[in-house]
Amino acid sequence: MPTYESATSRVSRMLTMVPWLLHRQGIDLATAAAELGVSETQVVDDLQVLFLCGLPGHYPDDLIEASWEGGRVFVGNADTIARPLRLGRDEALALIVALRALADTPGLAERDAIDRALGKLEGAAGETAAAAAAVRVDLEQPADDAVAASVRRSLTERRRLHLRYTSASRDETTERDVDPLRVLSVDGRWYLEGWCHRAQGLRLFRLDRIEAADVLEQPATPPEDLPDRPVGTGVYRPDPQDQSVTLDLDPGSAWVAEQIPAEEVTPREDGSVRMVLRVADPRWLLRLVLREGGGVRVVEPASLVAAVREGAREALAGNPSSPPAR
Repeated sequence: MPTYESATSRVSRMLTMVPWLLHRQGIDLATAAAELGVSETQVVDDLQVLFLCGLPGHYPDDLIEASWEGGRVFVGNADTIARPLRLGRDEALALIVALRALADTPGLAERDAIDRALGKLEGAAGETAAAAAAVRVDLEQPADDAVAASVRRSLTERRRLHLRYTSASRDETTERDVDPLRVLSVDGRWYLEGWCHRAQGLRLFRLDRIEAADVLEQPATPPEDLPDRPVGTGVYRPDPQDQSVTLDLDPGSAWVAEQIPAEEVTPREDGSVRMVLRVADPRWLLRLVLREGGGVRVVEPASLVAAVREGAREALAGNPSSPPAR
């Protein structure tokens, strides 16, 4: 069953696989696949790529030799990468801290494996492991253990999930089917990344906003050509097709520019701020303007200025159809 894999992930595995196979010449293909944690088909696909890799020049003697005929794997002419990759001090420190944080996750099925890996890494790292003790990572735990268990099961079994999810920006709860790709923690919160069949796109779902998650019988079949999604600078990625909005923020509402991703932020001497951002749902912006009580003003576009003004009139008149000011 085809599954999504980034180029970075595949290259990392192959760089590890070459020295591993060089020291296990003639290993059975099935055994190699089991040890590497991939299918036999994936091992053959990787070997076919390695067969075209090597030193500059691209002559036969420059390329890695790979053979898997008869169900046994042989690799040669790869002495330049024959030594296993070694972690640097900073890499070992980061990995130890990450494993310790992961080990504290409630209900983690792989806790024993993590403890064993952490023990080996700490033993090899020496003084670096001691330095890691001074670093503590506090991760917000999923609000619902049943949801976390379903997400973990769907990833392990590569099956589709049916979610009931509440979107804070749209203030609505929807039902959707999702092919899960990974779970990640960003800025202290847990997210599920997956291909959403309702949106027909790659989406991130905060675990604490998933009200229910049911593992379906259908296999997860996300598109194979999905791009990598960097999360080092946060999880929000505005759509270029979203409406561009210019806001003026009073000093008391300047926090909006710090908390909400923007395309432009221009501070002023009096402490006020002008910001330009992309807005997918004008209802979210209306709630923000009403909640800030005049501290946030829409400058452009004119159509949204009029919509916000009308929404404010309805709120003042006590119109039940107006969104609540929160």
